[in-house]
Amino acid sequence: MIAVLLPPPLGRPSRLPGLADALADRGVTPVRPAIGDDRDPPHAGRYVARASLEINRLADTASPVALVAEGDAGPLVGAVGAAQRAAHRPVFGYVLVDAFLPQPGSPTRAELERAQSPEGDPADTGFREDEPPAYRTEHLPMVADWPDAPCGYLLTDPARAHVARLAGMRGWTVRETVPGEAGAVLRELLAELRGTG
Repeated sequence: MIAVLLPPPLGRPSRLPGLADALADRGVTPVRPAIGDDRDPPHAGRYVARASLEINRLADTASPVALVAEGDAGPLVGAVGAAQRAAHRPVFGYVLVDAFLPQPGSPTRAELERAQSPEGDPADTGFREDEPPAYRTEHLPMVADWPDAPCGYLLTDPARAHVARLAGMRGWTVRETVPGEAGAVLRELLAELRGTG
C-alpha cells in the first residue's frame, strides 16, 4: 500500500515529521513529494502541478495510491487526485490531516476558513504575515466529480475538531489521535479505506 504524504504548501513543516517512518514500520510505503517553498502565484495551481510531477516521479503508475494531505494541502487534494486519474494512476482513498475540507465551486482559503471554523469570523481577511500576498484570497481549483474514492479525516489538532465533525457529516471515516500515534491510526484508516481493514 502506497501513501502519498502531501506536505503543507509554502514549504511549511509537517506537524507530524515522523509520519513517514511510522508508516514504513507498519508496512505502508510512504511517498513524500518534495514540493518546495514556491511563493509565486498561482500558489494552488503550482502546488498541484509540482505535487503531480513528483508523484509521477516517485510512484509506479500501476500502483494504487492514497493521497494524504496535511494542513493547507487538504483543499487541493481533489485536484491532485484528478491529475493522478489523468496519468492513469488509481487513487484508492483520500485522507485529510488537520485540514479544511474542499468545497464545491472555487472558494478561497479565507472563505474555507470562515465557513468551516466554529468562530466563522466574516471580517477576517485571511492575510497572514508569513504568506505571500493573495495566498489566502486566490480561488482554489476544484474538481466536479470529487471525491472519486473513499475519504477519511485524521484529527491530531484539537483546533480542527469542528472540521472533523463536518467530515463525519459527509460520511467520511474520522479518527482522532495524538501526533505520536498518528502513524498507527493512519495505517488502520488507510486499510479501512482500501477495504482490507
